[in-house]
Amino acid sequence: MINFGWPFKHHQCNSFPPLFEWLNSDVRRHLHHPYDIPSIRVTNDVTPRSSLSWPTSSVHFVTNYYGSKPKNNSNRTQHKKGTLEKPSRATHHRRINIHRSTMSTALSALTYYLSEHPYIVGFRWSHAQSFGATWSFLFSSISVYVALSSTLHLLLRFRRRHVPLGHIPDLHSLLMSLISAAIFAGTLISSAAEIRDTRWLWRRSKTSTPLQWLLCFPLGTRPSGRVFFWSYAFYLTRFLHMLRTIFTVLRRRKLGFFRLFCNSAATFMAFLWLEFSQSYQILAILSATLVYAVVYGYRFWNGFGLPGSGFLPTFVVNCQMVLVSCNLVSHAGVLTVHLLKGGCNGIGAWVLNSVLNGAILFLFLNFYVKMHSQPQRNVETCEREKHVWRDN
Repeated sequence: MINFGWPFKHHQCNSFPPLFEWLNSDVRRHLHHPYDIPSIRVTNDVTPRSSLSWPTSSVHFVTNYYGSKPKNNSNRTQHKKGTLEKPSRATHHRRINIHRSTMSTALSALTYYLSEHPYIVGFRWSHAQSFGATWSFLFSSISVYVALSSTLHLLLRFRRRHVPLGHIPDLHSLLMSLISAAIFAGTLISSAAEIRDTRWLWRRSKTSTPLQWLLCFPLGTRPSGRVFFWSYAFYLTRFLHMLRTIFTVLRRRKLGFFRLFCNSAATFMAFLWLEFSQSYQILAILSATLVYAVVYGYRFWNGFGLPGSGFLPTFVVNCQMVLVSCNLVSHAGVLTVHLLKGGCNGIGAWVLNSVLNGAILFLFLNFYVKMHSQPQRNVETCEREKHVWRDN
């Protein structure tokens, strides 16, 4: 009889299956604390007490004293029947910290390229260095736009079928949506950076809040820096907006006066913002780019017939109504701050801008009232006017 000590005292080896023995030093290395005593299943081989080193093939960890799976330093350990051990709390917190660090690095890089890049910080509107910064370029480009659109309309007027363009207009919508989103983000981050860097100068201009600065630039403001860089980018995108008119003429063989007037006036106003450092332009760019990003994304979604397309037929018209309302409120705010503070930069250009916006508002409200107040109107006329506003 072999005496193993308690609890196996007075038991013979071949009369107590399976055979158990206390853990040796090699097995204890796998334990995290002395109370994690795992149960061990061994083979039927009789191992004498003098042999403290068991074969690896005869040992299999099943569970510890408290009924849980054995621990391991690795994050996820393969166990019996393909189960995976849940990562520890320390590992979970470490992964969260890594994720936060990655997000912080990405946001820092995004902030740098949208507002802190040397080219953006050192931008300056100049007739000699900036592309399209002259009055001659502005008027010639608008004249070419009107002439080209009118010529295509006359040439395709007697054509029975439209010109097939495939998904070119839809890809143009995707491009405009991404560019508008980038300009919106850049303008927002750059405005916050400019407020942070120039706030100490506001005492001289009686500017006390960031909202007053957004509505009314101090007198003597130069068209340079972060905000005017994104204003210049918005001005260049106006020429990409003109391509939408060309696509509409080629596909529908129709051209309306409002489309030509709206695009020409918007391009002219964007030029005035830069030329005279006009107040109010930051809020106008933010509202316009946000609406453009949503509207062009909606057009891209509908163009490719993705799930959920066409869920709201008047979506584009409603978004333009929101944009016109934001412009009206912003103009009222500029006038109020100008009268109370004693002057805003570029107020003469703002007056001309207000006249053009007033004309656009009148045309839009005329269409909007007719569309909602006369439900029994001629269907063809209503659909034609809807296409004018959707494609604008």
